[in-house]
Amino acid sequence: MKFSVTVTLKKDVLDPQGKVVSQTLKNMGMTNLIQIRQGKFFEIDLDEKNPSKAQDQVKEMCEKLLSNQIIEDFKIKQKE
Repeated sequence: MKFSVTVTLKKDVLDPQGKVVSQTLKNMGMTNLIQIRQGKFFEIDLDEKNPSKAQDQVKEMCEKLLSNQIIEDFKIKQKE
């Protein structure tokens, strides 16, 4: 089973790297840019047939290692 996980900073957390990227793009002439927030993306492939069990395992991975739940949110999407 394949999953994609997107980890992003929570809305209230400052994103200095996103600010630098945003400013650089504006300096390159992309003046209609409002905001960029930086995050992480993971593709996970599990050898698990039970969709519910696989989803639970991916969630556990996110909670224990892939994200810092104090400052980050994560979204899990099952791929086909």
